[in-house]
Amino acid sequence: MGRKTKISREMILEAAYELLEESGIAAVAIKQIAAKLDCSTQPVSWQFGSMAELKKELYQYAGEKIFSGLEENMQGRDAFEAFFLSGIHYLSIACEHPHVFRFLNVDDPLETIGIPVYGERSIFSIQFDEEAVKMLSAQYGLPSEKLAELVRDTVIYTHGLALMMMFDSYKLPKKEACRMMFNMGMKLVRELGIRPESDFETLYNTLA
Repeated sequence: MGRKTKISREMILEAAYELLEESGIAAVAIKQIAAKLDCSTQPVSWQFGSMAELKKELYQYAGEKIFSGLEENMQGRDAFEAFFLSGIHYLSIACEHPHVFRFLNVDDPLETIGIPVYGERSIFSIQFDEEAVKMLSAQYGLPSEKLAELVRDTVIYTHGLALMMMFDSYKLPKKEACRMMFNMGMKLVRELGIRPESDFETLYNTLA
């Protein structure tokens, strides 16, 4: 008899991710994962215990997978270029991986996987992209309060644009959506008296 393949945690998460990518979180179930791995349901249940636990880890696994490479692309760049690159990457995920985007950024994490992201706080009480604010403040010497507003408004616009595209079945081309985000961000940047030499085409082609 041939030696049985050991079903690892990583293999289960990757199979779950593929199901998520193909059909959405509703398709991620123990039987479907086992079928994808050509094994019984026992290894999946043994590794994670429950679907709730599996989805918690899938949430982190999918996030790390979908954002891999972004930090490397941002390194060594002007602070605004790095910030806009993150926006282009975010919209690209919405267009190219809509089921994963919905799981990570639209579905309620508390309802879906039992993770209280904000607890009793309003989402608007937190600092949007705190790292971007620090990076921009360090490079341009502007008050963090002003930059925090710029970052917040650009993030809200970008997320709203992604949601509208989702409900519009992504009829708006990805490049045009990214250009809209870039133009809005640059408008807000110029209102602060900054004139960065960022070029949309160059940035877009970095991740294209």
